[in-house]
Amino acid sequence: MNMEIEAKLKVDSLSEIAERLATEDAEFVTKYKQVDSYFDLPEHVLRKSDRGLRLRRQVTEQDEKIILTYKGKKQEHKFKKREEIEVEVSDADSAEKIVQAIGFEKIVTVEKERTIWRLNSCEVCLDEVTLLGSFVEIEGPDQQKIEEVQKRLGLDGSPHVVKSYSNMVWKKLHQPH
Repeated sequence: MNMEIEAKLKVDSLSEIAERLATEDAEFVTKYKQVDSYFDLPEHVLRKSDRGLRLRRQVTEQDEKIILTYKGKKQEHKFKKREEIEVEVSDADSAEKIVQAIGFEKIVTVEKERTIWRLNSCEVCLDEVTLLGSFVEIEGPDQQKIEEVQKRLGLDGSPHVVKSYSNMVWKKLHQPH
């Protein structure tokens, strides 16, 4: 079973964090655009039980990668920890048609620009999320490594965001005006 352990932090400026990563000798990995479509049954069974089904289109200047992901319910942990099962698919439109043919509906789409760095065995994602703003996600093998990276980036006092981007965007789109 694959486990995802991550800290998600709301920040005012991604450029300050990128500068800090550079001074900490972090390794720049890549930059891409992600368009994530989230699916659920008509009764919102997945969303209500804190689970998710996502079809991600990840685009760089060189290529496009399509990943279908199931995210399990969040577990008790200081950071966000949950089961994650992923499979790469070759045709996003066909994958979406299959998911819809078995009864799922697209409930929300999240778009973001993501820049990825590596530091201290962790993946550090600088995310600019449409409708939500700037976030840093630090995904690592354990709590200690994640906390060390937070400290090195000057983010150790920042509160953790436990909600997913999909839940935050869904709420924003469905709140009364």
